[in-house]
Amino acid sequence: MNGTATPQAEAAESADCAIPAARQAAPPGRTQGCGTGATAGGGAEATAGDPAAATAHDPRAHGFLPERPPVRSMIGTWTRLDATARAAATAPDREAAVALVERARRAGELAALRQRVSRLSLRNAEAAAMRIAVIAVSCGWCGLDPQAPAAREVADEAFLDLWAAIAHRIDHDQFVALPTLALHNWAPERKPRRHIPIDQLARTEALVPIVRWAPEGQPLSRLDRLMLAATRLEAHGIWLFRLAETLAGRSPDDSSTPTALRRLVRVQHALRAQLLAEAADLAAAPATPQQRAVLGALAEQGALEPPVLQAADAVLGIGGRRMGDGRRQLLRRHLPAQHRAWLSAMDRHCAPVRTLAHRGGPDAAVYREAQESLIALRRTYTALVQAAARPDSPPLTVAA
Repeated sequence: MNGTATPQAEAAESADCAIPAARQAAPPGRTQGCGTGATAGGGAEATAGDPAAATAHDPRAHGFLPERPPVRSMIGTWTRLDATARAAATAPDREAAVALVERARRAGELAALRQRVSRLSLRNAEAAAMRIAVIAVSCGWCGLDPQAPAAREVADEAFLDLWAAIAHRIDHDQFVALPTLALHNWAPERKPRRHIPIDQLARTEALVPIVRWAPEGQPLSRLDRLMLAATRLEAHGIWLFRLAETLAGRSPDDSSTPTALRRLVRVQHALRAQLLAEAADLAAAPATPQQRAVLGALAEQGALEPPVLQAADAVLGIGGRRMGDGRRQLLRRHLPAQHRAWLSAMDRHCAPVRTLAHRGGPDAAVYREAQESLIALRRTYTALVQAAARPDSPPLTVAA
């Protein structure tokens, strides 16, 4: 758990060096990738070749990681939210976490924060959203719609108002999920000596959580380690996003298609090896009933699927076949609008490649191998979540 890249993942990185050659083989006039994107406000898809679409979200640049490292320290009045989130994360049970929120409401802190939401930059609003998510799951409120009248019978009304205001500010209603809790809750243990890309930073530097689920001075908990593992999985998965863009719009008969699928298999094997490398330290870390309750609540909401696995599914179509398109959209609702738009574009543009599932021959065999490697990767991730949730769990093995 030192945050360094594994040899398997580095092999996947080196394998990616030939991807630009596959992109050069694209037909004249075809834009790089799928040619779709989303505006920050509504997630509407743009037309191919639209420069605004490229700047809205380019997953080849940093996947679904934030464009810049998450905000580590909030300032001004927002330090109160930070302190409440840290206390709620280490609360012994839900009742204690709820009491912290009620105390903040009585002190007028939540109302004061609500009045300042519109002044937040988008990056600081995302930082506030992460802390709201920590509080919500600690209190057992992750399944609530903060704007629903029924929610006010369950949760603190002032907290719900703040939650709804933050959701409006970032244009993302369902943000209480793994992407917010993991991808916006990490920092390098030491400041890098030079600027490096966000995915490389998360791959090569030792990471620490911003809001810890374990008390200060104590070892990281299983939930802390699971969230950091999800972040590193996303960072190593940048190559999968680039391969997805390579496969978008490809004909199954294109000579570059089986080459890209073989690289996809290697990347997925590397991601699985990355998870297995995390497993022993996670199983040895302490866990509390409160942290297991948090994991259980997120799993019940379908809010624990890492975005990188959803990207692989959009290319290979496992989810649509095994659990129905409705279930797939249920998993995606926890992602920001531009990420959902990109996945929907992959659903459409990778449809020709997915016709290999109904064919025979060596190219179809490579496609099925890619599907099987994704299934194995998902099973390994599920086993890691189960290990984090069980009181006593043996380390994962390669057979997991």
